[in-house]
Amino acid sequence: MLTIHYRIWTKGHLDPSWQEWFETLDILPEASGRTMLCGSLADQAALYRVLLKIHSLGLVLLSLETDEFPSVQEKQ
Repeated sequence: MLTIHYRIWTKGHLDPSWQEWFETLDILPEASGRTMLCGSLADQAALYRVLLKIHSLGLVLLSLETDEFPSVQEKQ
């Protein structure tokens, strides 16, 4: 099983109080005026929930990147 790490950029700065809207992703404002949502999600359904919330809040999605890592169980 793989753990997928996500980096999602939106336009503008998001308030840290919105953390609960974005599952387990950290809200990281950048000096460039963007916000990066960063972290791992449980599955693809969790990613779709986050993307739907971005859309529902009227945020502008700039970019999405992923990295796959072997889970702890696979390394053993």
